[in-house]
Amino acid sequence: MLLKPKHTKAHGNKSGRVYFIDASGGRLLSVNPDGSDLKVLATDRHRIPDGIVVDVENGQIYWTEMGIPNKEDGSIERANIDGSNHVTIVPNGKTFTPKQLQLDKRNGRLYWCDREGMRVMRSNLDGSNLETLIQTGKGEADRADLTRWCVGIAIDVEGGKLYWTQKGLDNAGVGRIFRAGLDIPKGESCTSRSDIELLFDQLPEPIDLDLDLEHRFLYWTDRGDAPRGNTVSRAPMDAAPRSVEPEIVFTHLMEGIGLALDIPGDRMFMTDLGGSLYTASLDGATHKTLLAVQGNLTGVAYTG
Repeated sequence: MLLKPKHTKAHGNKSGRVYFIDASGGRLLSVNPDGSDLKVLATDRHRIPDGIVVDVENGQIYWTEMGIPNKEDGSIERANIDGSNHVTIVPNGKTFTPKQLQLDKRNGRLYWCDREGMRVMRSNLDGSNLETLIQTGKGEADRADLTRWCVGIAIDVEGGKLYWTQKGLDNAGVGRIFRAGLDIPKGESCTSRSDIELLFDQLPEPIDLDLDLEHRFLYWTDRGDAPRGNTVSRAPMDAAPRSVEPEIVFTHLMEGIGLALDIPGDRMFMTDLGGSLYTASLDGATHKTLLAVQGNLTGVAYTG
């Protein structure tokens, strides 16, 4: 039985800001949580931007650029929140196809999934100390196996854990979500870790992740065919692996990608390749389309 979290703050608080990416238009944008005051922060990002995080205290945005998917030319970028002072911190050739991105503000690190690179990576905020934490395959033969592709990522810094998705083939129902420690166990390597747990399998196409650490729930978007695909699902973080059935809390996405939670506000924000930005309560009971026809939307981040 799935235990549902209890939330104490009403949905509908209009504070904060939502940041999101239009991959097809090469744009970084922001908007109020009610859909008003749309601003374009950066344009002409023609190397397919995908994941985004925001460091409000330091006034900076970080994002991934996938590059050409069959070439190892992805990068990690940074700019001021207004789009100025743009720099590349992880250059071409250091990461293959970076996807969802997460910020560890406490330790000054970035974490991301590298899809065609078949790995989970991290670096310092300036791009130094680049590490591969998980490696699921190497070479062209492995790269042709989409079940090895790492896509979405979430981190629990206090708990010392990272979570990631491996999407699998389109509409094949072989998507998986894994968990491991933030650090490689002593004496082990990124290719042979003893601490990897398979939490969920036979999912439609799991993409981006986020964590409700207050109520200990894992949320994710799925692409793929209805009724299980193009949804947002959640499940308890601390349940035994593969012991619970995920709960679908949002449906009818048009190739769902981005996901960001606002736990105090009891709401989440989602994007899809159909060009819409949505908001919903964490249980999905109330929901609203904030923006539509904005391009092919990928990553999303919320700042309170």
